[in-house]
Amino acid sequence: MKQHTVITGTVGGDAHVIGTKILSRAFREAGFNVVELGILTPPEEFIRAAVETDADAILMSSLYGMAETDVGGFKNQCIEAGLDHVLLYIGGILGVGKHDFADDEIKFKLGFDRVYPPEADLPTAIADLRADLAARARR
Repeated sequence: MKQHTVITGTVGGDAHVIGTKILSRAFREAGFNVVELGILTPPEEFIRAAVETDADAILMSSLYGMAETDVGGFKNQCIEAGLDHVLLYIGGILGVGKHDFADDEIKFKLGFDRVYPPEADLPTAIADLRADLAARARR
């Protein structure tokens, strides 16, 4: 069975490293090949890493509230790079100030396959990715 490759990192100007470290470890322990980009990662680096490694998914973390600015147009950039088959997940504190996560989810679903709140359950995210990869393989 093919070991799926995922790209992880904290996008944009976000320096919160713990979330992406936990995410990377959980996916690695679940049997995924994890390419960890770390913190303060420009969106273009996620794309470059996905192309270089033939990644199956990009998993972005953002906890400083500026994700909308950081990932604007990201899906189109992925498509232009030939990554339209790559699953795109984002999670964390995606907007500034107090707001309803449901609003963020609606907004980010326009460019991402899955959107998670900061308290997301890692086993659920792993199960979601496995299910999404299996569904993609059936197409």
